[in-house]
Amino acid sequence: MSPSVSLGEFEFDCGESVPDLELAYEEYGEFTGDNAVLVCHALTGSQHVAGRRRRDDTAGQAAAWWDDIVGPGKAIDTNEYYVVCANVPGSCYGSSGPPSEAPDGEPWGTRFPAVTVGDWTRAQRRLLDELGVPTLHGVVGGSVGGMNALEWAKRHPDGVERVMAVATGARLDPQCLALDAIARRAITTDPGWQGGDYYGDGDDGSSGGPPGNGPVQGLAVARQIGHVMYLSKASMEKKFGRRSAGMDAARDAFDLDPAAGFFPYREVESYLDYNGERFAERFDANSYLYLTRAMDSYDLAAGYDSDTDAVAAFEGETLVLSFTGDWHFTVEQGEALATAFRDAGAPTAHHVVESAHGHDAFLVEPEHVGPPLADFLADGVRGRAVSDTAETDDGGDFAPVHTSLFSK
Repeated sequence: MSPSVSLGEFEFDCGESVPDLELAYEEYGEFTGDNAVLVCHALTGSQHVAGRRRRDDTAGQAAAWWDDIVGPGKAIDTNEYYVVCANVPGSCYGSSGPPSEAPDGEPWGTRFPAVTVGDWTRAQRRLLDELGVPTLHGVVGGSVGGMNALEWAKRHPDGVERVMAVATGARLDPQCLALDAIARRAITTDPGWQGGDYYGDGDDGSSGGPPGNGPVQGLAVARQIGHVMYLSKASMEKKFGRRSAGMDAARDAFDLDPAAGFFPYREVESYLDYNGERFAERFDANSYLYLTRAMDSYDLAAGYDSDTDAVAAFEGETLVLSFTGDWHFTVEQGEALATAFRDAGAPTAHHVVESAHGHDAFLVEPEHVGPPLADFLADGVRGRAVSDTAETDDGGDFAPVHTSLFSK
């Protein structure tokens, strides 16, 4: 079990507060005074960023989800850096959130205050204060974890030297907002959701999954929508095509229409059903609602005239890492983000990886993610493995990275 720290009373951006915010975290390496690196997990990740091999599928990302990147001798080398990763408020892996205990002894459920990415950043700052870490050498995150990293540049511009925003953007586009809304409706229209008060309904949580039966099918469907967002057309064609999983394949996860037996149960359906079911076993439905809303509401420019104004006080260097096959956070969004930092005067590199894996690339392509992260941590934008889409001040070019599709 991960250690945790009580941060005392915490007021959220929504204006509501909890009397004692608990934050679960893990730490790796030894702190020497100037070598701290904060890793911000993605939507359904956890504080367990490294330590054992994870499964290849992203449904298992909560278990050592970046073990190929973080560890002794790896890109974020724990022999050199002191690495901290905290489970964000609102999640379900030990930090305070909907499934955790409220002062009345019952789960918070939907009584838990609404959370924002800014709340996550403020809670992490307080955790680091408890750990005796005054400033960060670097902060890195992927997807909504990348938004969390951006918020560090905005809220604590003199508290971090190097920001690494991976597969992310300054805000979500309307298409992703729409898909997240549908995913939430899948949960809240499931009769098992019961207005968010499903805890204690069946499983007590001792099996390792979320307590209660809850909206299992709704949560599974929500995750299936997420999986489609994380893959690209090219990766889905290569992985599944239109192949049938076999007429005798298991297909009892959801109620079927009478005509279903006549048609093939395709591999893509089987994949989604399996991962949706497994996800519903390990994650809390209310937490999924809370975290997707935090991601959807994030806007780097909130409170400022522009993205550039929001990061104008940042005194460090920035690496934006994008993937060509990612339509969840596109290369164009990455370029806009890099431009905002450049216009603010921050040394910035936008490193683009040619990949057909889609949004999942930052999790499944460590051979392309690790080198620029390692070199940026060591040498900033002048790191040997760091490329940029813009010309350097001396007139030279950083060539974009081109890799073989699906290379491993």
